[in-house]
Amino acid sequence: MAYSISTQNFVALSDLHPNLARPSIIGVVIGKTDVKGFPDRKNIGSERYTFSFTIRDSPAYFINVNSWGREEYVRSLSESFRVGDCVTIENPLVQTKELEKEEKFNPTTPSCYKLLLSETHSVVKICCHYEVDTKLLSLLHLPVKDPQDYYSLGDIVANGQSLDGRIINVLAAVKSVGEPKYFTTSDKRKGQRCEVKLYDETELSFAMICWDNESIQLAQSWMPRETVILASELRINFDKFRNCMTATVISKTIFTINPDTPEANILFNFIKESAATGALDDITEDQLKESINLQTIVDIYTVEQLKVKALQNEGKPEPVYGIIYAYISTLNIDTDTSKIIRNRCSGCHYVVNEMSNTCTFCNDNSSDAKSVFTSFDLLVDLTDHTGTLRSCNLSDVVAEETLSCTVHEFLTLTEEQKTALKWHLLLERSKIYFKNGGGSDMEVFFSPEISQLDMNLEGTTIRS
Repeated sequence: MAYSISTQNFVALSDLHPNLARPSIIGVVIGKTDVKGFPDRKNIGSERYTFSFTIRDSPAYFINVNSWGREEYVRSLSESFRVGDCVTIENPLVQTKELEKEEKFNPTTPSCYKLLLSETHSVVKICCHYEVDTKLLSLLHLPVKDPQDYYSLGDIVANGQSLDGRIINVLAAVKSVGEPKYFTTSDKRKGQRCEVKLYDETELSFAMICWDNESIQLAQSWMPRETVILASELRINFDKFRNCMTATVISKTIFTINPDTPEANILFNFIKESAATGALDDITEDQLKESINLQTIVDIYTVEQLKVKALQNEGKPEPVYGIIYAYISTLNIDTDTSKIIRNRCSGCHYVVNEMSNTCTFCNDNSSDAKSVFTSFDLLVDLTDHTGTLRSCNLSDVVAEETLSCTVHEFLTLTEEQKTALKWHLLLERSKIYFKNGGGSDMEVFFSPEISQLDMNLEGTTIRS
């Protein structure tokens, strides 16, 4: 529940000290960790739970806050607010922090103190956004580190394994945000993972891995090719399997979204210009056929080998070409048409935002018939005897050629005709040429040498 702050008197974080009696503070949450349980040394067989977060009330000051207690209390408190919320804290315990111990797993802060929350004595409340001072909310766009103290993605790649294990600051744009994947470890613990692709003027694709729910939820709110992030205290590692450098979000990491700095503005202008010119778009099928001599592509892979090759090639600038023989195993064209037909901007060919009815790159209004066109946006699975490539994107003109009908013609088909078309295309074995541009993004198109199927799957994501 939102809380009124009009009658409160707050202590500035810079004025905190252990001798204050019942202090009240206010700040925006700039970082937060997942809830974790630990064996309770005082009560054998039971567990204590904890999580931490970081709040800020001025450009110069932010502080770490820790909560310990029963599982019900800690989880309830953690779920009551998110990064970006403004909160008040009443009667926290102010403690001098042990620098080396405190900052090993928590964000580095300018304060020499930390705050502890007690279930019986402390209260945390969320503030009404309309009552929060805009100066406080503006802190969310102010970096916690020197805005010039960062690595570009090109710097990381150039330094290579000399940065392995280092914790650094990174300024980059968001290229794509993957779907969270959930798993259970061998010791029955549940886990999650989400991969975010970053880019900048120096590197067109760089993987950042999120392992905790808080960072995954935050990443899901980022708009690809519209969001710039400054990640402070991000861990850099050399991925031996992929044979490239990657970044990992850790408990020390704080994200500043669309930071208000000259360096971030330069990067933001770059991503807008790239979107406007289509510099980062996948090449079209015609361009692909013109630039690639299919006769020179001779290496043959199975689906299983292709998955391994895609991971090994991730982060490398040179693409890999090859051939697989597979068939379509999933083609849901007899589903709700709103799930397979989308409006695209005629200027940049990006999907138009359905909520605002505008192109986020060209700012064209979709109510203008000249500014948009309808397009297929299908997901298909490709299968051979070794496995399946799931959720390959089949769209635009290539999809129309595959289905042998335009979007308007498809909309006139009966459900029985759609089902018949689906089963006509399912399990058609095809010779598939592919191009892997350095990661899980895969361009593939079908050769008519074995079947009449001819398509281009742009931006295919390889999933096990």
